[in-house]
Amino acid sequence: MDHPIIRAVEAFPIDHDGQTYICLRDPTGLAPEPIMLGMGAYFIVTLFDGRNGIRDIQAAFAKRFGEILETEKIDQLVLALDGSHFLDSPSFSAHERAVRDEFLVRSNRPAALAGLCYYDDPASARIELATFFDPPEGPGRTPSATGRETPAGIIAPHIDPRRGAAAYAHAYAELMSREQPELVIILGTSHYGAGPELFSATRKDYVTPFGTVPTDRDFVDQLAKLYSGDLFADEILHRSEHSIEFQALFLAYALGVHGYHTVPILVSSFHEMIGTRTSPAQDPRVRSMLDALGSMIARERRKVTVLAAVDFAHVGRKFGDAFAADERTAEDVKLQDLALIENIRRGDPEGFFADIAKDGDARKICGAAPLYTQLALLSGRQGRLLKYGIAMEPQTESCVSFASLAID
Repeated sequence: MDHPIIRAVEAFPIDHDGQTYICLRDPTGLAPEPIMLGMGAYFIVTLFDGRNGIRDIQAAFAKRFGEILETEKIDQLVLALDGSHFLDSPSFSAHERAVRDEFLVRSNRPAALAGLCYYDDPASARIELATFFDPPEGPGRTPSATGRETPAGIIAPHIDPRRGAAAYAHAYAELMSREQPELVIILGTSHYGAGPELFSATRKDYVTPFGTVPTDRDFVDQLAKLYSGDLFADEILHRSEHSIEFQALFLAYALGVHGYHTVPILVSSFHEMIGTRTSPAQDPRVRSMLDALGSMIARERRKVTVLAAVDFAHVGRKFGDAFAADERTAEDVKLQDLALIENIRRGDPEGFFADIAKDGDARKICGAAPLYTQLALLSGRQGRLLKYGIAMEPQTESCVSFASLAID
């Protein structure tokens, strides 16, 4: 490849034995193994934009480091990156098609992050998740039965379960203490959806260490008929997206895998609407989904819970801010988040959206789209804050906030 192109992957520094390296990681999982690069190699990779040829790269390297970069060195780096599926190339396109085809023929969606973000062994996973419920932060391992009706909505985090432990526990304790839902519509945050479709569903069951959480295929098929777009155009996004996987894990822990079905739907960013401060309800794609899903929920005889898998603010250098997130930043984030949550408490989807759009989503709410969709479906219903938390990341000078809420 004379003009190599690096794919859109994550790049972050790692210190090892007193040296700083850059780790390349593909969040889509299409490149399954991360790659560590020295600073010189990383500089070369930053030039892989499809416009720079080999001579351009050599000239830039000589200007930056004062050394001649041999063509063979560039060729070796290109071959290594392409062999690991980090370059946009014919071989990557073939790999992507193979992965897509393999995923689409499956009847289930494997647990992509088992063994990484939580134990893949059922006994170990159950023991660890049980500790998330322990006081003083958790609600207790055996939530008291309240006899109350199934909650209309639950808001749960999608941050790494070990960092959002207590907030997850409070969300699912709410389900455990009330009449069990028979249908859980999961609105997950799609972190990697970039196509024209905003909503992506799957008919696949989600596999967890505790068993397989069943998907209501008939419901999904009927929704696909009512929705104006193609609900399966981006189904491949479900393969590695964690936001629904973590909910399936906690559902299987809290409720088992029998007596209910799910409807897994990933919702991509509403950033265009936020930029123009245009209500998502005016977008024909969003309007079609709200009408289709709303009418199906209204006709349901089963007990239905709409579950939004969302986080809140993402602030600090890791997320593109020019400042480091410290404790004072966290206090400011909390105050702004609680003001935003007040809209959820009132059941006000438009107030929620306006609060985010007023500053162009400066706090980068990771889940604004599925949360708006949930609030619009349940408009007017009262919300209750169950647990709020902030995970500080000193190594990246950043922080992430999250919360769990119940909507009655």
